[in-house]
Amino acid sequence: MTLTNWAGNITFGAARLHTPGTLDELRETVAASTRLRPLGTGHSFNRIADTDGDLISVASLPATVHIDSVAGEVTASAGVRYGELASRLHAAGYALHNMASLPHISVAGAVATGTHGSGVTSPGLGAAVTGLRLVTADGELLDLRHGDPRLAGAVVGLGALGIIVDVTLRIRPTFDIAQYVYERLPWSHLAGGWAEIMGAGYSVSLFTDWTGPVINQIWVKRDPSDAPLPTRWHGATLATTPLHPVPGMSAVNCTEQGGVPGPWHERLPHFRLDFTPSSGAELQTEYLLPATHALEALEAVDAIRDRIAPVLQISEVRTIAADDLWLSPSHGHDSIAIHFTWHPDADAVAPVVTALEEQLAPFGARPHWGKVFSTDPATLRARYPRFDDFLALRADLDPSGKLLNPMLSRYLGV
Repeated sequence: MTLTNWAGNITFGAARLHTPGTLDELRETVAASTRLRPLGTGHSFNRIADTDGDLISVASLPATVHIDSVAGEVTASAGVRYGELASRLHAAGYALHNMASLPHISVAGAVATGTHGSGVTSPGLGAAVTGLRLVTADGELLDLRHGDPRLAGAVVGLGALGIIVDVTLRIRPTFDIAQYVYERLPWSHLAGGWAEIMGAGYSVSLFTDWTGPVINQIWVKRDPSDAPLPTRWHGATLATTPLHPVPGMSAVNCTEQGGVPGPWHERLPHFRLDFTPSSGAELQTEYLLPATHALEALEAVDAIRDRIAPVLQISEVRTIAADDLWLSPSHGHDSIAIHFTWHPDADAVAPVVTALEEQLAPFGARPHWGKVFSTDPATLRARYPRFDDFLALRADLDPSGKLLNPMLSRYLGV
């Protein structure tokens, strides 16, 4: 069997790929396996999903979406993609609090790796989770609901606690967003305008290629009823044509810009569900750190721009509100996320990632669990106050280590 992730940089070592069509088949497969890992949509860039045993995808289980308007929740099967879930919610008059830049990722895979959107008041996607149903290593079903202290440990579970079957999420009434893009924000304007710029919308992203004294683009997603922003803003200029964040790429696969109001799920992601955002010929790295250190951290990255730029396609800077999920990179503090989309050259990227981690070490940066990083395991574990609690939960639910792989064993220290 030859199977790769979306980017093509990982070839899975699994002996078998299972795609059970029923819950009973899934439970039987899990119980019979000696080593297994869950596989989502394959949008991770490291070996977090790899195994030499069994890969299990829940994509063939019945795709269900159940909206409970009384409880203000939606329960979706784990393999449902965010874009599909969002369309169903919007049609019924509801919304999620936020979305990632890609609507193509599965609900379970996204929350399990700590994926997020952007916004100073918006926590990561996992913060909306009020319930999980999973098949544990012995093939039994486990339901975790809001109020169970284990839920905060299980949401960003890295696939180490079981195979997620259903995810229940908090919902809100649907809403509209208008998206504006500004070009060429001078770095010299960023320090004085940081709070206003990052707070100018429901969601704000900065894009830079680290080659010069400007931020290439600012994407501002805001309430259409808010007063319009000026054509010139903090030294940046409002774009008059649609743009893609990666220089030279067509904007046809990006969500609509130019301040045209539209449903939340067609504006909060950067890319449209009905288009492939790129060929996948890329690697990705991301670090989250306390928002109080945002400007210092950006200056530290800027100090090695000459090393970053030659292997970079684009870098994105976002903000994420704090949550209480044990292994969430935003656990315990509001965060800034600095994301890097690299050229697909692992050998050239690896030393730059190491240099970045050295620059960001003073700020306690936590890497995104599904992307390329090389943080020392002991250092990483020390950056999560509830790490030992997660280890205890994992040992309780999977005492034989059936769901572990070399990467997880290394970082979990088991």
